[in-house]
Amino acid sequence: MKIQQQDNISVLIIEDDVRIAEINRRLVEKVPGFQVIGIATDEQQAKDQLAILSPDLVLLDIYFPDMNGLDFLQVINSDYQETNVIMITASREINSVKEALRSGVFDFIVKPLVFERLKNSLEKYQEFRSKLRKIQNENHNVNQEEIDELLARVGQKEQLTPYLPKGIDKITLQKVTEVLNQTPEGLNAEGLAKKIGISRPTARRYLEYLVAKEQISADLSYGEVGRPERIYRKK
Repeated sequence: MKIQQQDNISVLIIEDDVRIAEINRRLVEKVPGFQVIGIATDEQQAKDQLAILSPDLVLLDIYFPDMNGLDFLQVINSDYQETNVIMITASREINSVKEALRSGVFDFIVKPLVFERLKNSLEKYQEFRSKLRKIQNENHNVNQEEIDELLARVGQKEQLTPYLPKGIDKITLQKVTEVLNQTPEGLNAEGLAKKIGISRPTARRYLEYLVAKEQISADLSYGEVGRPERIYRKK
């Protein structure tokens, strides 16, 4: 059994799917400074382990056979005020997101869980706890600058590195976007390929990725001869 170091952040995973919970445990423990101290798969286990383990952080799902994670979030806020929560759920309903944010969750991550996204969130939580502990240890009233530092994590959410699927490179994607911005009349995959020095299939892959993300549009253009081709342009 691993011995928890004093500075480790203790994590309780509340997830009804045992397989997913175990995957999440392994991902969490790949991040230095975190240790999973329990896994709960139903409401009673969650209540028991919260009472016994008093974790620093809970990774909480929404959908359970015997409870709603958003309702259980209120239990944590009421009875375990030193425990923070990151929601990890398949729910994409805006009302769920709004309720979770109103209830003070540190972060809201949509399944399937991407390690880099989780790692980013955990590191920001680690930084937040460190700042908070420093202020508490100095035992003084907070000033505006310190408050701003604690609240900065909210603004930093927009700066999280987005997850890019296999075959989509960040730098190439930036080049593609720049060319599209400079070509309001639109262009096809072959035209993009020539401009930035990539193959036509690669250009099409990036263009279709941006179409799927609803950042650009694609229309068919019918020439005098041959098959129609797709013309891509910024919305």
